[in-house]
Amino acid sequence: MHCAVILYLPGYAVWFGRYCVHAKCSVCFCRGQEERKDGREPVVLLEVGSSLIPGLVQVPCQQRSMSLFKAREWWSATLGDGDEFDQGCLCVGDVDNSGSGQDKIVVGSYMGLLRVFSPRPSKPGGTLEPEEQLLEVQLRDPVIQVEVGKFVSCSDLLHLAVLHPRKLSVCAIAATAGNVEHGIQYQLRLVYEHNLQRIACNMTYGPFGGVTGHHFICIQSMDGMLMFFEQESYVFGRLLPGFLLPGPLSYCARTDTFITVSSTRQVESYKYQTLAVATDADTRKESEQQKVGSGKRLVADWTLMIGEQALDICIPSFNHSASTIFVLGERNLYCLKDNGQILFMKKLEYNPSCFLPYASVSEGTTNSLVGNHNNMLLVYQDVTLKWAAQLSHVPVAIRVANFQDLKGVVVTLSSEGQLQCSYLGTDPALYQAPKVEAREINYEEMDSEMKELQKIIKETSKVQDILPKADKEDDLTITPSISINMDTVSQAAISEIGGLTVPSITVKIKAKSRVTVLNPKLTVCVQPPLAVTREQFVLDSMGPGSSILVVFSAFLNGEYPPADLGGDVAVSYNTPTELNPAGVPRVAQCQFSLPLRLVSYPASPSKNANYKITIDTNKPPVNLSEIFPDLVEKSDEEHVNALGLQLIAGSRVTLLASKTSQRYRIQSEAFEDLWLVTKDLVRRFEKHFAKHGIRDYRCSFTGPIPLLEYFETVDRHFELRVNAEKYQDLLAERAVQFRAIQRRLLTRFKDKTPAPLQNLDTLMEGTYRQVVALADATEENRAALCQAFTRLRSATHLIILLIGLWQNLGKDQTAILESTLLPLLQDTPQLGWEESVDAAVSHLLRTCLSRSSKDQALNLTTSQLSMPKDTSRLKKHITLLCDRIGKGGRLSLSAESNAQTPIVMPGGCEPIPESDLEEGAADQESVATFPKQRHLTRKKGRQDPTEKTGEDSRTVPEDG
Repeated sequence: MHCAVILYLPGYAVWFGRYCVHAKCSVCFCRGQEERKDGREPVVLLEVGSSLIPGLVQVPCQQRSMSLFKAREWWSATLGDGDEFDQGCLCVGDVDNSGSGQDKIVVGSYMGLLRVFSPRPSKPGGTLEPEEQLLEVQLRDPVIQVEVGKFVSCSDLLHLAVLHPRKLSVCAIAATAGNVEHGIQYQLRLVYEHNLQRIACNMTYGPFGGVTGHHFICIQSMDGMLMFFEQESYVFGRLLPGFLLPGPLSYCARTDTFITVSSTRQVESYKYQTLAVATDADTRKESEQQKVGSGKRLVADWTLMIGEQALDICIPSFNHSASTIFVLGERNLYCLKDNGQILFMKKLEYNPSCFLPYASVSEGTTNSLVGNHNNMLLVYQDVTLKWAAQLSHVPVAIRVANFQDLKGVVVTLSSEGQLQCSYLGTDPALYQAPKVEAREINYEEMDSEMKELQKIIKETSKVQDILPKADKEDDLTITPSISINMDTVSQAAISEIGGLTVPSITVKIKAKSRVTVLNPKLTVCVQPPLAVTREQFVLDSMGPGSSILVVFSAFLNGEYPPADLGGDVAVSYNTPTELNPAGVPRVAQCQFSLPLRLVSYPASPSKNANYKITIDTNKPPVNLSEIFPDLVEKSDEEHVNALGLQLIAGSRVTLLASKTSQRYRIQSEAFEDLWLVTKDLVRRFEKHFAKHGIRDYRCSFTGPIPLLEYFETVDRHFELRVNAEKYQDLLAERAVQFRAIQRRLLTRFKDKTPAPLQNLDTLMEGTYRQVVALADATEENRAALCQAFTRLRSATHLIILLIGLWQNLGKDQTAILESTLLPLLQDTPQLGWEESVDAAVSHLLRTCLSRSSKDQALNLTTSQLSMPKDTSRLKKHITLLCDRIGKGGRLSLSAESNAQTPIVMPGGCEPIPESDLEEGAADQESVATFPKQRHLTRKKGRQDPTEKTGEDSRTVPEDG
């Protein structure tokens, strides 16, 4: 017995071969000699009382279908070559008024071709018969949309409305009986047309205002005007408020409203009566006096924010007691009531292309056909997926039609012109699976195999990695290499900064492929003020074992030092497979680090500096010429214990090494300039001692943490953010004033009776100068804010490094601290550094760094982050964070309690009461109190007690 299932949308009883699907009882019967003789019930293929296409239940037969989820082609045609179609280019209906109940397919194209088809059943892949194409007319203008309705006032017959960019044509398709074998001839006759003053986008039709027996037409233009036509007459036009880009448009007959989705990504409803009495868009004047009494302001009846652009809007007309509005978004399907309330929403896991709601057998539900860009046609009953079928093309328009006693045929049209009529079902398969030979079961082998599998499952369940593990060998390997020497000819965009020549360095990226790589594209990213000569490279496809070398130069492109000397390289490419010859998209990444020599020059050490930090090691002092061979100038001294570096866009940084102790001092006139040298010093120490095989090397910082100096950098950055808001407010006020003066001047100039300007021209010129001056000041403040944020990042990096050395934090805790204090790569007007860091630090203080279990509760605020009034609360939280870490607090992402040891590290922050966490702003002087120690001082006009006088004034003593 072979089982086959044929499903049609309206659900009529249809025989296919020896099988019948009945919509009422939803039971499949067999006739003839194939009736069942075992007395059992017939094979149930559809659930009783379910949708017309509810999905297929398991069929108890030996031969099962191998093409279960393919749309079965009933009729198809290919329309032209190189033509283009969209969702408005397809409609179905009895356009020739034959009265037979058989629909015709009307297709218009952007090339101006109008075609009418009357499909007949044909074999899949068969050619189009001549009598199936009723009409083909070449029009002068492109066809945007076609609709069938009662558009002629003196006739109750159906007519065809064709929308062109600048014209609306209403035509009649007349049939002339032929006396020869060619049969009936069809002609397109123009009834009337309207020339449009604006470029049309789409249209909708319906009984506007409750009229019966006729349809009116509403056209939406590209600039947001709704133009209304009552058959042969133009009625009025209205401009939509706040319009930017046109969206889909539909008419709801039950509430007499028009539904659209604006560019603000919200659904808007306008009543026809409101549109009729609103201000006329054609006669609206600019002056305030003429606006009085000219009509009411156009306001939406209701709005609903959906947060995405809409592809189409459809309002089914099969239920007259209540109307529902279906909106197809880019990622969601919405069903709304006619008052704007959401009935349900379905999140789609694909990119939809078109949809069509239709009637359902189940009361209170609606079915929807949704096409997507994966050549799939899906059937939903409300939010439940009932059927999925594979199409041969991507549909852009979908309709349901009735042909020759065959109801519910799905008509789809692609953008390339593939027109297809199909049904949803299965075909019987002739393949029969071979019988499996019985074999004896070895229970011991099965038991051992089961134990091994359980062991593998247990080990796999312990791994909590979200991302899958990478292969042992990547398909594309990227290897960076940095040149040892600077470029002979600098490639920098700025030749000099502060009298110093800006150098550049060559970076080489080698990409080696293990397999075939298609369309590789390489992107280089460095943080400003660093820049590269070229950021993007389009490479040729690579075969297995081939390699490509990419060369570019990096340089400093700003008058301030960078916060990071690293760069990222990403290569996007495709790897072909058997199922996808075009290739599967993949990405390979690598990082590179630029040398300190790129942003600095060797200079003589300075004796005095405002900012100093001291780094301790557990190994004997090292000659600085061995640590910095590329930055130490050649001299006769064998042991160098002082090194000076002049940052190209910053201050001079001096590095001092003690001859007797294991201490190293870094000092500079700018606090943030200490970061790059300190980071490079710690990195070179690790590399130096690892090269000599020393494993117990340890670098430390004995404190205190320089928070007061750090907070000065925070205040400078926050002050510029406050100035940016002030400039924006002033600029908005002056812009409003400038437009008001312009309107008054325009009114004076349009007045037929000359009147004095009353110094309005002088006021306008002065306001213009203020606007220009404020715009320049805003741009200067924006550039200063960018520099201040980079300096703040440098200072924050330095604080993180010092805290890590102070408490010997591991990589995980350092990463948490870095993500807490550096959550942003750049400032934005919506979200700044201060509020982001305050929220992150508060979270740590309430979770892993809390002192009691009461504070362990995740009492996180859900309010929107906004710019604070000052930085006092942020300073207090950062100080409390350092105090908790100094007393043994452990950073972790879990909310479990961490036992804090009551050991106070040397130079730690003084205890701050727990209530300070919830207190408001306080004075800056009460933020932190640190004991005065010799390791970090800010000297202004007095001798540092840790320095010696005499010849060896640059050495750091072993003991204070």
